Parts: sequence; C-alpha cells; structure tokens
Amino acid sequence: MDPFCDHCGGSSDEGDHTLCQAARAMEPPRYCPRCRRRMIVQVTPRNWSARCSEHGVSAG
Repeated sequence: MDPFCDHCGGSSDEGDHTLCQAARAMEPPRYCPRCRRRMIVQVTPRNWSARCSEHGVSAG
C-alpha cells in the first residue's frame, strides 16, 4: 500500500479515505501516492495522465 492518498494527499494510514476512493472512480489522481507531491494532471475526452516530477507518469 502506498503511504499517501492520491486524491487528498493525506496519510493512507490516518483517517477514512472512503470518499477519496469514490471520487477516484471519476477523477484522476491529484497527489503522488509515493511522495505526496502535487502532480501535473492532463485530462482528455478519452483518458488522463498525471505526472510527478520525482516518480514519472501514471495514466488511465
């Protein structure tokens, strides 16, 4: 499990992230789950990509 929530940026071990998980069904990640940096997100009609300056690109 990653140390940070990719939706709110909070610690994955603290708090309830049920709403974050529900939001992620419709939205791309906003925070890097490994380092908590805010990611650069690009959304197109068919998909999305999110880039962390430290860990690279995620796509969906």
